[in-house]
Amino acid sequence: MKLPFSHREDIYFSLLRQSGRNISATASALVDLMENYQNVPDKVAAIRDLEHVGDEIIRTIMNHLHNTFVTPIDKEDIALLGQRMDDVVDSIEEAALHMLEYRIEQPTSYAIELARIILRCSRALEPCMGFLQYRGAKLEEIIPVKDELNLLEQEADLITSRAMAELFEDYDAMDIIKWKDVYDQLEGATDRFEDIASILDGIVIKYIQ
Repeated sequence: MKLPFSHREDIYFSLLRQSGRNISATASALVDLMENYQNVPDKVAAIRDLEHVGDEIIRTIMNHLHNTFVTPIDKEDIALLGQRMDDVVDSIEEAALHMLEYRIEQPTSYAIELARIILRCSRALEPCMGFLQYRGAKLEEIIPVKDELNLLEQEADLITSRAMAELFEDYDAMDIIKWKDVYDQLEGATDRFEDIASILDGIVIKYIQ
C-alpha cells in the first residue's frame, strides 16, 4: 500500500530516488574509467560533475529537513540515509581523483574488481529508494537487498586484503602509498553501502506492518 503523503512529504522520497540514480551513474562512470583507461582527465571531470550533483541533493534534503516539522519517516533516518549515499559518491570521486593526480598508468585487476562491486551495490540499492514510500510487502523487498549489500561489502573486503598483500610484495614505496589511497577510497564506498544497508534495515523494522 502506498501511503498518502503530501507533496511536501513526498519530496524526500523523490530526492532519495535522485540520489540513488546519481550513485548508479557515478558507479557506471567509475567502471568505465577503470575498464577503459583512456581520456582519464575527461572521465574524472565527469565523475566530479556527478559528485557536485550529489552535493546538491544532500543540501536540498537537509534544507527541507530544517524547515519541515513532520516527515514521512524519521528525520534522523532521512538525514543519515542521504548523507551515507552522498558519502558513496564522495569516495568514488576521491578514488578517481587519485588515479588522475597520482598519474597512475593503468588500473590493477583489483581496482577494476572493486569498481564492479561498487556498481553492483549501486544497482542493488537504487530500487530500494522506490520502496521506501510503501508499507507491507513492498517495503519487505528491501530485506534481500540489505543482505546482498552486506555480502558485496564482504567480497570487497577480501579483494582489498589481497590487493594490499600484493602491494607490499611487489610494489615500491611510492606506488604502495598511491595504491593504498585508491583502495581505501574504493573499499570505503562499499563500507558506506553496508552502512546504508543497516539504515534501511532499521527503517524496515520501524515501518513494516
